[in-house]
Amino acid sequence: MKAPLIATSAALLTVLACAAPSTAADTLVMRDIAWTAAAATGNSEPQLRVRYKQSNSDVSLDGARRELAPVRAALQGSGGPVSFTVVHSAGTLACTGTLARAFEGAGGCRFTSDPKFETALGERGLAPGRRSDLLAMVLVDATIELADGLIAAGVKPQDTDDLIAAAALDVTPDYVRDLKSEALVLTDIDDAIACKALGVDGAYVRGLAAAGYRRLSADDVVGMKALGVTGDYAVAMNRAARGTAQ
Repeated sequence: MKAPLIATSAALLTVLACAAPSTAADTLVMRDIAWTAAAATGNSEPQLRVRYKQSNSDVSLDGARRELAPVRAALQGSGGPVSFTVVHSAGTLACTGTLARAFEGAGGCRFTSDPKFETALGERGLAPGRRSDLLAMVLVDATIELADGLIAAGVKPQDTDDLIAAAALDVTPDYVRDLKSEALVLTDIDDAIACKALGVDGAYVRGLAAAGYRRLSADDVVGMKALGVTGDYAVAMNRAARGTAQ
Protein backbone atom coordinates (compact mmCIF):
# COMPACT_ATOMS: atom_id res chain seq x y z
CA MET A 1 0.00 0.00 0.00
CA LYS A 2 2.85 2.36 0.73
CA ALA A 3 4.08 2.70 -2.86
CA PRO A 4 0.85 4.03 -4.39
CA LEU A 5 0.34 6.42 -1.50
CA ILE A 6 3.77 7.93 -1.92
CA ALA A 7 3.37 8.08 -5.68
CA THR A 8 0.10 9.98 -5.23
CA SER A 9 1.69 12.40 -2.79
CA ALA A 10 4.58 13.03 -5.14
CA ALA A 11 2.18 13.78 -7.99
CA LEU A 12 0.26 16.23 -5.84
CA LEU A 13 3.33 17.98 -4.54
CA THR A 14 4.95 18.47 -7.97
CA VAL A 15 8.48 18.74 -6.66
CA LEU A 16 10.08 20.03 -9.84
CA ALA A 17 11.89 16.84 -10.80
CA CYS A 18 12.15 17.30 -14.57
CA ALA A 19 15.58 18.87 -14.91
CA ALA A 20 18.55 16.98 -16.30
CA PRO A 21 21.00 15.56 -13.75
CA SER A 22 23.67 17.93 -12.47
CA THR A 23 27.21 17.69 -13.77
CA ALA A 24 30.44 19.37 -12.83
CA ALA A 25 29.89 21.80 -15.71
CA ASP A 26 26.61 23.08 -14.26
CA THR A 27 26.55 26.69 -13.15
CA LEU A 28 24.86 27.83 -9.98
CA VAL A 29 22.21 29.73 -11.94
CA MET A 30 18.91 28.43 -13.32
CA ARG A 31 16.90 30.51 -15.77
CA ASP A 32 13.68 30.04 -17.75
CA ILE A 33 11.65 29.86 -14.55
CA ALA A 34 8.15 31.31 -14.77
CA TRP A 35 5.81 32.54 -12.07
CA THR A 36 2.13 33.38 -11.86
CA ALA A 37 0.14 34.75 -8.95
CA ALA A 38 -3.47 34.07 -8.05
CA ALA A 39 -5.62 36.02 -5.62
CA ALA A 40 -7.30 34.40 -2.62
CA THR A 41 -10.50 32.47 -3.29
CA GLY A 42 -12.89 31.29 -0.61
CA ASN A 43 -10.87 30.15 2.38
CA SER A 44 -7.58 29.95 0.46
CA GLU A 45 -4.74 32.44 0.71
CA PRO A 46 -3.09 34.08 -2.32
CA GLN A 47 -0.85 31.65 -4.19
CA LEU A 48 2.43 31.93 -6.04
CA ARG A 49 2.95 29.28 -8.71
CA VAL A 50 6.50 28.65 -9.91
CA ARG A 51 7.00 26.66 -13.10
CA TYR A 52 10.19 25.11 -14.42
CA LYS A 53 10.02 23.01 -17.59
CA GLN A 54 7.03 20.69 -17.13
CA SER A 55 6.71 20.99 -13.36
CA ASN A 56 4.73 23.39 -11.20
CA SER A 57 4.88 24.14 -7.50
CA ASP A 58 2.31 26.23 -5.63
CA VAL A 59 3.37 28.26 -2.60
CA SER A 60 0.83 29.76 -0.20
CA LEU A 61 1.35 33.42 0.65
CA ASP A 62 -0.36 33.06 4.02
CA GLY A 63 2.38 34.86 5.94
CA ALA A 64 3.64 31.73 7.70
CA ARG A 65 7.07 31.80 6.05
CA ARG A 66 9.16 34.86 6.80
CA GLU A 67 11.28 34.61 3.66
CA LEU A 68 8.12 34.96 1.55
CA ALA A 69 7.17 38.31 3.09
CA PRO A 70 8.80 40.27 0.21
CA VAL A 71 6.70 38.29 -2.27
CA ARG A 72 3.44 39.05 -0.52
CA ALA A 73 4.37 42.71 -0.11
CA ALA A 74 5.29 43.09 -3.79
CA LEU A 75 2.18 41.33 -5.08
CA GLN A 76 -0.16 43.52 -3.04
CA GLY A 77 0.35 46.34 -5.53
CA SER A 78 -2.46 47.62 -7.72
CA GLY A 79 -0.72 46.85 -11.02
CA GLY A 80 2.29 47.49 -13.20
CA PRO A 81 5.91 46.24 -13.05
CA VAL A 82 6.83 44.18 -10.01
CA SER A 83 9.91 42.48 -8.61
CA PHE A 84 10.58 40.32 -5.56
CA THR A 85 13.33 38.13 -4.14
CA VAL A 86 13.16 35.02 -1.96
CA VAL A 87 16.32 34.39 0.06
CA HIS A 88 16.62 30.85 1.43
CA SER A 89 19.49 28.75 2.72
CA ALA A 90 19.31 26.70 -0.51
CA GLY A 91 19.65 29.77 -2.71
CA THR A 92 18.04 32.96 -3.98
CA LEU A 93 15.05 33.24 -6.29
CA ALA A 94 14.88 36.66 -7.99
CA CYS A 95 11.74 37.43 -10.00
CA THR A 96 10.34 40.24 -12.13
CA GLY A 97 7.07 40.62 -13.98
CA THR A 98 3.84 42.54 -14.27
CA LEU A 99 0.75 42.75 -12.09
CA ALA A 100 -2.70 43.19 -13.60
CA ARG A 101 -4.06 43.82 -10.11
CA ALA A 102 -3.25 42.73 -6.57
CA PHE A 103 -2.07 39.10 -6.50
CA GLU A 104 -2.76 38.60 -10.19
CA GLY A 105 0.25 38.68 -12.46
CA ALA A 106 3.05 36.77 -14.16
CA GLY A 107 6.72 36.97 -14.99
CA GLY A 108 10.04 35.19 -14.92
CA CYS A 109 12.68 34.26 -12.33
CA ARG A 110 16.33 33.40 -11.97
CA PHE A 111 17.50 31.01 -9.27
CA THR A 112 21.04 31.05 -7.86
CA SER A 113 21.84 28.12 -5.60
CA ASP A 114 24.11 28.35 -2.58
CA PRO A 115 27.15 26.05 -2.95
CA LYS A 116 27.56 25.82 0.83
CA PHE A 117 24.06 24.38 1.12
CA GLU A 118 24.78 21.84 -1.60
CA THR A 119 28.02 20.86 0.14
CA ALA A 120 26.14 20.38 3.42
CA LEU A 121 23.64 18.12 1.66
CA GLY A 122 26.48 16.06 0.20
CA GLU A 123 28.03 15.62 3.63
CA ARG A 124 24.77 13.97 4.73
CA GLY A 125 24.57 11.72 1.70
CA LEU A 126 21.89 13.91 0.12
CA ALA A 127 23.72 15.45 -2.84
CA PRO A 128 21.08 16.64 -5.32
CA GLY A 129 20.87 14.69 -8.57
CA ARG A 130 19.17 17.61 -10.32
CA ARG A 131 19.74 21.34 -10.10
CA SER A 132 15.97 21.77 -9.86
CA ASP A 133 16.02 19.86 -6.55
CA LEU A 134 17.57 22.94 -4.96
CA LEU A 135 14.84 25.18 -6.35
CA ALA A 136 12.23 22.76 -5.02
CA MET A 137 13.85 22.97 -1.58
CA VAL A 138 13.36 26.72 -1.59
CA LEU A 139 9.70 26.35 -2.51
CA VAL A 140 8.87 23.76 0.17
CA ASP A 141 11.34 25.12 2.75
CA ALA A 142 13.55 22.04 2.98
CA THR A 143 16.57 22.81 5.16
CA ILE A 144 19.69 21.22 6.58
CA GLU A 145 18.10 21.59 10.03
CA LEU A 146 15.17 19.46 8.89
CA ALA A 147 17.50 16.82 7.47
CA ASP A 148 19.52 16.68 10.69
CA GLY A 149 16.36 16.52 12.79
CA LEU A 150 14.95 13.62 10.81
CA ILE A 151 18.27 11.79 11.03
CA ALA A 152 18.30 12.29 14.81
CA ALA A 153 14.70 11.03 14.98
CA GLY A 154 15.75 7.79 13.27
CA VAL A 155 14.22 8.31 9.81
CA LYS A 156 17.12 9.48 7.66
CA PRO A 157 16.17 10.82 4.22
CA GLN A 158 17.80 8.64 1.58
CA ASP A 159 17.91 11.31 -1.11
CA THR A 160 16.78 14.85 -1.86
CA ASP A 161 13.35 13.62 -3.00
CA ASP A 162 12.78 12.29 0.52
CA LEU A 163 13.78 15.60 2.08
CA ILE A 164 11.61 17.59 -0.32
CA ALA A 165 8.58 15.35 0.30
CA ALA A 166 9.07 15.56 4.08
CA ALA A 167 9.23 19.34 3.95
CA ALA A 168 6.23 19.63 1.64
CA LEU A 169 4.08 17.47 3.94
CA ASP A 170 5.48 19.00 7.13
CA VAL A 171 6.99 15.74 8.36
CA THR A 172 9.01 17.20 11.22
CA PRO A 173 11.22 15.49 13.82
CA ASP A 174 8.55 16.24 16.45
CA TYR A 175 5.93 14.56 14.28
CA VAL A 176 8.13 11.46 13.90
CA ARG A 177 8.79 11.25 17.63
CA ASP A 178 5.08 11.62 18.34
CA LEU A 179 4.28 8.74 15.99
CA LYS A 180 6.66 6.31 17.61
CA SER A 181 5.06 4.08 20.21
CA GLU A 182 4.76 0.45 21.21
CA ALA A 183 2.14 0.11 18.48
CA LEU A 184 4.23 1.34 15.54
CA VAL A 185 7.67 0.36 14.31
CA LEU A 186 8.97 3.42 12.42
CA THR A 187 12.50 3.51 11.02
CA ASP A 188 11.96 4.61 7.41
CA ILE A 189 11.32 8.14 6.12
CA ASP A 190 9.00 6.77 3.42
CA ASP A 191 6.83 5.30 6.17
CA ALA A 192 6.69 8.62 8.03
CA ILE A 193 5.73 10.38 4.79
CA ALA A 194 3.00 7.81 4.08
CA CYS A 195 1.62 8.24 7.59
CA LYS A 196 1.45 12.02 7.23
CA ALA A 197 -0.16 11.76 3.79
CA LEU A 198 -2.98 9.68 5.31
CA GLY A 199 -3.41 11.89 8.37
CA VAL A 200 -1.97 9.42 10.88
CA ASP A 201 -0.82 11.21 14.05
CA GLY A 202 0.47 10.25 17.47
CA ALA A 203 -2.98 10.20 19.04
CA TYR A 204 -4.18 7.72 16.43
CA VAL A 205 -1.23 5.41 17.00
CA ARG A 206 -1.60 5.61 20.77
CA GLY A 207 -5.26 4.67 20.35
CA LEU A 208 -4.20 1.52 18.53
CA ALA A 209 -1.73 0.75 21.30
CA ALA A 210 -4.48 1.13 23.90
CA ALA A 211 -6.57 -1.34 21.88
CA GLY A 212 -3.82 -3.92 22.29
CA TYR A 213 -1.91 -3.60 19.03
CA ARG A 214 1.85 -3.95 19.27
CA ARG A 215 4.69 -3.40 16.81
CA LEU A 216 2.58 -2.79 13.73
CA SER A 217 4.29 -1.84 10.49
CA ALA A 218 3.59 1.54 8.93
CA ASP A 219 1.76 -0.30 6.12
CA ASP A 220 -0.55 -1.83 8.71
CA VAL A 221 -1.23 1.51 10.40
CA VAL A 222 -1.77 3.38 7.14
CA GLY A 223 -4.10 0.62 5.92
CA MET A 224 -6.15 0.78 9.12
CA LYS A 225 -6.38 4.56 8.89
CA ALA A 226 -7.47 4.37 5.25
CA LEU A 227 -10.26 1.97 6.24
CA GLY A 228 -11.42 4.20 9.09
CA VAL A 229 -10.32 1.83 11.86
CA THR A 230 -9.94 3.74 15.13
CA GLY A 231 -8.67 2.66 18.52
CA ASP A 232 -12.20 2.73 19.93
CA TYR A 233 -13.49 0.65 17.04
CA ALA A 234 -10.70 -1.89 17.54
CA VAL A 235 -11.50 -2.14 21.27
CA ALA A 236 -15.19 -2.71 20.51
CA MET A 237 -14.39 -5.38 17.94
CA ASN A 238 -12.03 -7.13 20.36
CA ARG A 239 -14.72 -7.14 23.02
CA ALA A 240 -17.26 -8.49 20.56
CA ALA A 241 -14.85 -11.23 19.50
CA ARG A 242 -14.25 -12.24 23.11
CA GLY A 243 -17.98 -12.35 23.73
CA THR A 244 -18.49 -14.60 20.73
CA ALA A 245 -15.71 -16.89 21.88
CA GLN A 246 -17.38 -17.27 25.26
